[in-house]
Amino acid sequence: MPINESLANRVREIIADSGEERVEEKKMFGGLCFLVDDKICVGVKKDRMLVRISPKLYENALEQDGVIPMARDGRGMIGYIYVLDEFLETQKELNYWVKLALEFNPIAKSSKAPRPTKGQA
Repeated sequence: MPINESLANRVREIIADSGEERVEEKKMFGGLCFLVDDKICVGVKKDRMLVRISPKLYENALEQDGVIPMARDGRGMIGYIYVLDEFLETQKELNYWVKLALEFNPIAKSSKAPRPTKGQA
């Protein structure tokens, strides 16, 4: 699974500087995903970065240069976008997208199945 190691390191720094404590790196979607509080936040592939944003911002994000929808079965997944790496060269550009994902993360739904509480099966 080839990923852009330089971009992954830059994302790692931004997330570390954000103060988030529950961060996990996991191989997913053909790249390396950064999960914050058990939720997909940002992912790095060879030539692009996956960003999970508020569905309210999705359409406007797609209008920005270098942004394409994350598609599954030919359909865009609302709230998930890719930003091509040539549009992430400056620290300002990268910060913008990673911080957008971190801002949405607290209200994002977890993709992890909830654990049954005691007495439930």
